[in-house]
Amino acid sequence: MADRPARDPGDDRVGDPESILAKSAHENFPVALRLLPRATRRHLMAIYGFARLVDDIGDEAAGDRLAQLDAVDAEIDKIYRGEAPVHPLLAELAGTVRAFGIPERPLRRLVQANRQDQAVRRYADLDALVGYCELSANPVGHLVLYVFESATPERMELSDRICTGLQLVEHWQDVAEDFARDRIYLPGEDLAAFGVSERDLAAPSAGAPLRKLMEFEVSRAGGMLSAGAPLVATLHGWARLAVAGFVAGGRAALAAIAAAEYDVLSCSPKPTRRRLARELSSVLLRKG
Repeated sequence: MADRPARDPGDDRVGDPESILAKSAHENFPVALRLLPRATRRHLMAIYGFARLVDDIGDEAAGDRLAQLDAVDAEIDKIYRGEAPVHPLLAELAGTVRAFGIPERPLRRLVQANRQDQAVRRYADLDALVGYCELSANPVGHLVLYVFESATPERMELSDRICTGLQLVEHWQDVAEDFARDRIYLPGEDLAAFGVSERDLAAPSAGAPLRKLMEFEVSRAGGMLSAGAPLVATLHGWARLAVAGFVAGGRAALAAIAAAEYDVLSCSPKPTRRRLARELSSVLLRKG
């Protein structure tokens, strides 16, 4: 990685801190983050910056992506040896790791998820996809709980349900974008059950079978978010607000997909700020 990963022609520099952090404004959970104290927000953004960095390397970097992911791992080694990482996003993360005694396993799993993306482009069933989410999404929830000093086994289990649900939400928003990268996260068994072929995913808009499939997948992801939502009631203060914001962001995104009549090919459905705020209020009043 040297100082930063290589540039992908036609894109912003992969690994550029400003470009990466600017993407947070387009995520599903900006409402709650804006309300948090500056110090807390900075630590959460350090986690976001790291997760976004490894995702961008896995999705966009030119050249040898595995070598660049190895370089990220080497930067993580520096953090846990007490040395200063070279990349500014890893340097920022180092402060968060040390402030909260965060173990390295969640960080390593996020890197491993992007290694898996280089080799695995289809998932046969839900179990295989959930296994991927255990690498690509669930560690983020653990990192957030560490920042709020609320990391217990019981909370992490509920967090895993939320994070797996959020990862599925993101996949369902980005079906067309992922397919353009030759990746399909819709489980193969579900495609077959609803009579959807890969050719259908290349269409400019979703046909009836795909819309039915997406309605099913949206309901499934919503169920996962609901299964994890009791986590909110176990938290207090800013931690409660932040986690409620994540749940609300996922639910608002699912509502956006439904509002688009489950057509995830002609656009990538995004929630409105009003819907995000409404869902946040609902989650907080519901106490999970």
